[in-house]
Amino acid sequence: MTTSKEGSKRPKSSRAKKIITVTKVSKRYQMGEIQVQALNDVSLVIRKGQIVSIVGPSGSGKTTLLNLIGALDYVDSGTISINGTKLATMSDKELSLLRRDTIGYVFQNFNLLEEINAERNIEMPLILANVDKEERLNRVNELLESVELLERRSHKPEQLSGGEQQRVAIARALANEPEIILADEPTGNLDSNTGKKILHLLIDLSEKNKKTLIFVTHDINLASLAQRQLIMNDGTIEEDILSS
Repeated sequence: MTTSKEGSKRPKSSRAKKIITVTKVSKRYQMGEIQVQALNDVSLVIRKGQIVSIVGPSGSGKTTLLNLIGALDYVDSGTISINGTKLATMSDKELSLLRRDTIGYVFQNFNLLEEINAERNIEMPLILANVDKEERLNRVNELLESVELLERRSHKPEQLSGGEQQRVAIARALANEPEIILADEPTGNLDSNTGKKILHLLIDLSEKNKKTLIFVTHDINLASLAQRQLIMNDGTIEEDILSS
């Protein structure tokens, strides 16, 4: 069932450019002797600049869908296109560049490098993209300021709170100015108050920088902060709701 409510907190033109197209995608996993149908014939279109949440119970297919869109896994059937190019037609090198330059990732477990400080964690994607040193430092300063961590730049992850670590992770995801931000349970390891602040920050930065944001959550209240909610169950999208 697809539901659409009139209006939106942050309305986007229906003619906005399609940035992600998912067409009849299915994905199965082998768990011992059991085959699990993680996704079943899923189709959707996400337009440039949309803020989209994916919500549903454990095992509903949320993270699988996110990983497939992010080129972290491969479909069994169907197609996924980013900016009109099918992922299945791209070489390993092209997929690597897509993951580096077009998509930013935010994970539940932060995935920061423990041996280096906040500044260097944010700088790493820029180093991998061969950005020159002066430009890297300027960009890192901008990002630290945007997540309000200038005074914590020299701290390693173990010296930062969970909320601060996730702020570093968000800054790192934005480092190469990707068009798409994918966030898998970005508040999952945070208390409810900190989690809500982090999600507001992620949404605000995505809107300010005109990014397409897709985030996965179990929390229907956090999901409702998005312009659009995809409610999943048993590997399918049961509802597609525009927030009022």
